[in-house]
Amino acid sequence: MGIDLVVVVVFVAIGRNVHDHGINAAGIASTAWPFSVGLAAGWLSIARTGRTGTSITDGAIIAVTTVAVGMALRVVSGQGIAAAFVIVALCFLGGAMIAWRGALRWRRSVRPSR
Repeated sequence: MGIDLVVVVVFVAIGRNVHDHGINAAGIASTAWPFSVGLAAGWLSIARTGRTGTSITDGAIIAVTTVAVGMALRVVSGQGIAAAFVIVALCFLGGAMIAWRGALRWRRSVRPSR
C-alpha cells in the first residue's frame, strides 16, 4: 500500500502545482484525503479476497476503486469534479499503480533462481 500512497500524493502534488494551488502539507492533505480513503477501500477489497495486491489485476482494481471512491467523496465534500479530471486521475493513478506492479512482475521473472 505504501507505493500506492506515494502515487496518490505525487498525483495530488502535480495537480496542485499545475493549477497554482501551491504545494504545502495542508493543501495536499485536503486534496489527497478522498483518494487516500479510496485507496484504503481498494486495498480492503483486495485483502478480503486473500490476494496479495501485487498483481497487475490487483493494481487495476485498486486504481479504479481509488478513483471511484475518491471522486464520490470529493462530490460529497463539495470539492467538485469534472469529466477531464476523472479521466486524468484514472489514467495517472491507474497507469502508475499498474506500472509498479508490472515492474515487480518483470523483476521476478528475470531474477535468477537460487
